[in-house]
Amino acid sequence: MYWESERLLYRPVIMSDLEALFRIYGDVRTHRFNPAGPHRDIEHSRNVILLRTADRERYGFDDWAICEKSEPERVIGFGGIFVSALNGRQTNNLGYRFEPEAWGKGYATELSRRALIYGFDELKLPEIVGVTRETHLASRRVLEKAGLLLMQRVDDPDDPPANLVFTLTLEQWERLKRR
Repeated sequence: MYWESERLLYRPVIMSDLEALFRIYGDVRTHRFNPAGPHRDIEHSRNVILLRTADRERYGFDDWAICEKSEPERVIGFGGIFVSALNGRQTNNLGYRFEPEAWGKGYATELSRRALIYGFDELKLPEIVGVTRETHLASRRVLEKAGLLLMQRVDDPDDPPANLVFTLTLEQWERLKRR
């Protein structure tokens, strides 16, 4: 099953994406704002794919492998909506990570807008959340352009800088679509 937007194709992550996942998630540049840091080895990436596959079976969705329409066999990123924990509760999290060569092209915003259509119009999720570091201005702009609203600043003295939590509810989404 594939989804698409203007320039991008999206599909479920599968085990043959292992090399691409490690290439992107193992790159220190893609983890500048992520305290967990890059994947330490390809086995870590393999375990991530197994977890994503299990989550897709459990919840009915998970994030996608992302390709440009002009080169559909090459994965340039991963993102979409996946289930995660935030402040002790389960959330439908909007996330994205692209290879550095794909940065600055508006792909994260394009993906985010398509993921919201999928999450709200197709899955009928009640709420979607996006979390970014306060210092990650590019990611913050992506969430704002996609229509998510800043709801909370979460300070953790053991893990600075603060996280910014953006949300959008199905009701807010429906109002946005009518504009």
